[in-house]
Amino acid sequence: SLVHPDRIRQRGADDLAPQAGRYVLYWMQRAQRAEHNDALEHAARLANEHAVPLLVCFGLTSDYPESTARHYRFLLEGLAETSASLRRRGIGFVARLGTPPEVAAGLARDAVVVVTDRAYERHLVAWREQLVGSVSCPVLEVETDVVVPVDVASEKREYAARTIRPKLLRRLDAFLDELTTTSLDHEMDDVPSSELDLADIGGVMRTLDLEPDADPHVFLHGGTAQARAHLGAFLREGLDGYAERRPDPVDPKVSYLSPYLHFGQISPVAVALAVRGSGASPADIDAFIEELVVRRELALNYVHHEPDYDRYAALPAWARTTLDAHRDDEREALYTTAELEGGRTHDRAWNAAMAQMRETGYLHNHLRMYWGKQVLLWTSSPEHAFRTLLELNDRYFLDGRDPSSVANVAWVLGLHDQAFAERPVSGKTRPMTRAGLDRKLDVKAWLAHVRSTLGDSAVDGPDGEAADRS
Repeated sequence: SLVHPDRIRQRGADDLAPQAGRYVLYWMQRAQRAEHNDALEHAARLANEHAVPLLVCFGLTSDYPESTARHYRFLLEGLAETSASLRRRGIGFVARLGTPPEVAAGLARDAVVVVTDRAYERHLVAWREQLVGSVSCPVLEVETDVVVPVDVASEKREYAARTIRPKLLRRLDAFLDELTTTSLDHEMDDVPSSELDLADIGGVMRTLDLEPDADPHVFLHGGTAQARAHLGAFLREGLDGYAERRPDPVDPKVSYLSPYLHFGQISPVAVALAVRGSGASPADIDAFIEELVVRRELALNYVHHEPDYDRYAALPAWARTTLDAHRDDEREALYTTAELEGGRTHDRAWNAAMAQMRETGYLHNHLRMYWGKQVLLWTSSPEHAFRTLLELNDRYFLDGRDPSSVANVAWVLGLHDQAFAERPVSGKTRPMTRAGLDRKLDVKAWLAHVRSTLGDSAVDGPDGEAADRS
């Protein structure tokens, strides 16, 4: 039940000793949850060792990269629940506006030691380096975001799922441990002031100059309780048959957990343990572990080992070569980013996919792949396709703006994939055609579902002029 030592590393100078202080500080950033949180439990154990209470802080910046009101609302819904759960455990919680490492550094002046959770995107790595450089006490970083720590899984950028899969599966059991909740010997009575009232999410949104009203079609709301509810429903109704039926968006066998994993509102270890203990068939369990562990942690491996992870230049050489050879091919259609964003194309299936992601923040994974592959065919260059996909993905998806997102976008253009038979425009990258979509899915049933939930314009385009060419 102890935090696995391979999840913990000291940042900065190794010879720094704990300083005299009033509390142990946990700067919560990646893992926004009060349960099954390795960083939180390690901080709690340190607080007991030093006979001081535990304080958790969260710094909320109003200009987080690519974030919208939708993302902030989901985050705040989860953070409100987390803060209440922490207080019930006798843990202090402070939420303040400001650059997160500066918020943490200010509170670290009175800390014995600082604990934080690990992240991999370059701006988040820079935040942690900024904190380390501005405090005089030890900073311990704890991996909370994956099952197998990225450094343990592989020391290099992996080529594909098939190359990282055996490395992850060999180590899986060593890191699939239940995490005991630590009782605090000293409750936090004198909590520093918190500038944000998380009980008033609308007020916080207005402070951030964001529209507080809920999107009318959003069906996913933030928080660990919501994540547990989706996981429970999936174990009861979705896991049985998952291996064969998960590609169907009309009767989806999906967990809806990706936004909760993105915001750290549920632990991937806790999810994996629940799925493994579900009694489902080995094929269904293995298929889900493939998505949760192998595919997701392949994306983290990519971002960790590739400095240019969100740039076209990081694509495999074979993919860039074949796309370059076909950059002057005639396109079936060319659309501007605004036309794509508005769902104003000739393809009703694509328009419906764009509308669902735009209006709800969610899209079934098979449709995400189709959505991305068509953008490659309908833009003037592969570089433009990459930028457009990443921009729309990050703006609208609740689970956007993270390693899985950028790896999925890059996959459209060949990352973590293999060469296929050569075609116009897409070259040797994997094709996904409308004819292929019609063979695999009941597209008419799905379009009817989108019409019933989002209206006719979601399928036909805002002017009702879509005319399928398939």
